Amino acid sequence: MTPFLKNMLVIARRDFLAIVATPTFLLFLLAPLFMVGMGLAGGMGASQLADSARGAGRIVAIISPDDVEAVRAADARLRGSVARDVPALDVRITGPATADPIAIAREKGSDTYAVLSGPLAAPRIVERESDSKAGRYLALLADDVLRTRAAGTPPPVAPRFELLESGGTSIALQQSLGFGAVFIIFLLTLLLAGQTVSSLAEEKGNKVIEILAAAVPLESVFLGKLLGFLGVAILFIAFWMVMAVVGGLIFATQLDPAALATAQSASKATAALASMPATGWPFFLGIGFVYFILSFLLLGAVFLGVGAQAATVREIQMLSLPITIFQVGMFSMSTAAAAAPDSGLARFAQIFPFSSPLAMAARAATDGDKAVHLLALGWQAIWVALVIFLSVRLFRAGVLSSGNGWKFWKRARPIAAATAVAASAAEASTPH
Repeated sequence: MTPFLKNMLVIARRDFLAIVATPTFLLFLLAPLFMVGMGLAGGMGASQLADSARGAGRIVAIISPDDVEAVRAADARLRGSVARDVPALDVRITGPATADPIAIAREKGSDTYAVLSGPLAAPRIVERESDSKAGRYLALLADDVLRTRAAGTPPPVAPRFELLESGGTSIALQQSLGFGAVFIIFLLTLLLAGQTVSSLAEEKGNKVIEILAAAVPLESVFLGKLLGFLGVAILFIAFWMVMAVVGGLIFATQLDPAALATAQSASKATAALASMPATGWPFFLGIGFVYFILSFLLLGAVFLGVGAQAATVREIQMLSLPITIFQVGMFSMSTAAAAAPDSGLARFAQIFPFSSPLAMAARAATDGDKAVHLLALGWQAIWVALVIFLSVRLFRAGVLSSGNGWKFWKRARPIAAATAVAASAAEASTPH
């Protein structure tokens, strides 16, 4: 092994253990639990709010007693086919208390969207908004009752259902998988690659980086840090994959025989789910992990290179903000590409280096062509090498230069502080 690789692996192991072998790393591992918990709490609150809003709305039909059964039957028939999202129907009998539909529409305690009154052949419909869905539904309801009466009771329909054995994967479902891949890669990259900046700020503050610069080549320091943080990211993903598998096994052991019988009866649906991504689950998961590594290397190298230019934590935060905003823009563009995989925006997102890992992961869910991913991996590997090359020079300029850190094309000379630290260390080790 060459001295360069040996130094790089030593730095990678040092940074990896410095993060993992701490009690706070456990909190970092459990961070998704807090995120999921907050998401579930917000989702439950939004769901309850939506349910209460749906339950509060109604439409009212003021009809004669002879029409009640026919209207209820027509309402059940229409809701089961074409009107699932129409508010609940409140049927009232014609009488003195229901003579004024406007008063009923203004009753407290519930939102009344439309009120039907009068004979079904010429109903009066009072609606809250002009040409509303509720008003049109009441008109359709009256029309359906009259048509059913005119035609008589039709003979029962005996449909024959057939299950689509192959080719039934939903395009919308594949696009949803693509969006999920984009979101997970973006979230993990932003969460894990951002840790490189805080570590670099700490080492610049206590002069550790200057001791490393005096001991080993800065290229080894940069690549070792990048490799160490990549190891932390892989450990983070592996931990949650193991937790997901263990949770699935525990859940499977808790199933009763009736639930297992239900699961066996749904074997055809499970077989359909197994082919959801266009490229298949094994390839989709594998290529998604590779795209995550490339995205992490791109963003981590940029964070290290730009973060080395800052002298304080505040400057690092100011420098990290534009990078984060840029990455959010890449995420937005990739999600748009996942929703429209054949559009020009999708092609641009797949070619642009910083959005290419996200957009190509989304393409793996909707396009069955696997050969194009080999070309994409080569293209992204070139840009990873180029970004690392430029970031190494930025890193060297930021660590070793004094006042001219951004002139990274010039070969930087070690600043006096690093030389002084190395000299004092050598003097302290010399016996008197």
